Amino acid sequence: MQIRPMTHSDIESVAALWQACGLTRPWNDPDADIRFALSGPASTGLVGLDDDRVVAALLVGHDGHRGSVYYVGVHPDCRGGGHGRRIMAAAEDWLRGEGVWKLNLLVRKGNDSVLHFYQALGYDDQENVSLGKRLDGLPDRAAPGGRQ
Repeated sequence: MQIRPMTHSDIESVAALWQACGLTRPWNDPDADIRFALSGPASTGLVGLDDDRVVAALLVGHDGHRGSVYYVGVHPDCRGGGHGRRIMAAAEDWLRGEGVWKLNLLVRKGNDSVLHFYQALGYDDQENVSLGKRLDGLPDRAAPGGRQ
């Protein structure tokens, strides 16, 4: 698998990959999220290609102190071949190149297989509570008809 920076021409393929991986949610627009990540100096996307086919992708960014990754996905047909490990290593390398020394991850509750994957990469529970607040005026997804 070859890993390279994501471009705007990858958006359709990456969104389809994330859909196949079950990463998308009705309240998040992956196209808009990709465009936002590609537009700033503190974030980017990475794609993993196998014979010019996008088989892995993620978004990575930082706040000047800590980094984060989002939408980490490997096509279901390609899992178990080390693609997830390799694209995460590329994200870590990108953050190191930006001078960032810590990466924080958010994993949805109950997603135990993903927790085990990250634990195998050396990530551990930092015993933090993640809180959030909508700043766009839309209702919280906990509210009927809400989004997050």
